[in-house]
Amino acid sequence: MNLLFVADPVEHFKIYKDTTFSMMREAQRRGHTVSVCEPRHIRWQQGSQVLARVRDLHLTGDAQDWYAVTGERQVALSSFGAVLMRKDPPFDSEYFYATHLLEQAERDGARVFNKPRALRDHPEKLAIMEFPDLIGPTLVTRDAQDIRAFHQEHQDIILKPLDGMGGMGIFRVKADGLNLGSIIETLNKEGTETVMVQKFLPEISEGDKRVLIIGGEPVPYCLARIPQGSEVRGNLAAGGKGVARALTERDMEIGRQIGAVLLERGMLLAGVDVIGECVTEINVTSPTCFQEIHDQTGCDVPALFIDALEKQLNLR
Repeated sequence: MNLLFVADPVEHFKIYKDTTFSMMREAQRRGHTVSVCEPRHIRWQQGSQVLARVRDLHLTGDAQDWYAVTGERQVALSSFGAVLMRKDPPFDSEYFYATHLLEQAERDGARVFNKPRALRDHPEKLAIMEFPDLIGPTLVTRDAQDIRAFHQEHQDIILKPLDGMGGMGIFRVKADGLNLGSIIETLNKEGTETVMVQKFLPEISEGDKRVLIIGGEPVPYCLARIPQGSEVRGNLAAGGKGVARALTERDMEIGRQIGAVLLERGMLLAGVDVIGECVTEINVTSPTCFQEIHDQTGCDVPALFIDALEKQLNLR
């Protein structure tokens, strides 16, 4: 089976930790062939199927020159056994348009994971609001007075933009309210942009856990991203330390409850962020941490993913 990965440029992959690379490696190990393109390489012309200019790859096993291009061609997305959307955020206008092109490719007969409509319908921060019993106190608003009232009630809060990634734009305001006005102005841009506000969860000191859900089932290990020094963010991109741990009963409960909903909507893979016992985000664009969990625990997450993919394609 030929798999197409729609991703960021492979030239920039850090293969020692890249989840998309680990998927490709496992797919090739099983005898599947791997092709890649970027969203900018996808085109749809009147009267035609959705096409992409793709490169066919062979993974060499070399740590430096890790791939060889064995061919370049323009081909319909429907000709692949599966198309995997692995483009990293931000979820900007171009990402949005890419989901529309991929959805048209589905109408042409392509099998796309995660489902393009599901990607559009599940903004990664707002999606948690569908599960009020699994989250801590949370407010989504543009209004500065709403934010001030929320701070007055909860005293210690986290503010973040809805389109941030990797911990970018996250602020903590404690009971003294220091710089709250300035932070609100920075994030809501005089009431023109929406902000998420959450009660600060002190359990962050034990890690922001990434619970992976594959085929509706939680992977038995998570990666706890632990803030370092005075940093409040556990994100690896913000300097957090990743420590793999077995899921708690609560983690497993969260994973199964959310996983059942997401799988029904066409999401083969998701990454649920959990602090303490509360969900803080549901990542569906390009969840990561496969290799970190595998390296630390031996749990073969890439194999679990390709198993689930093959099951969806009726190959198992």
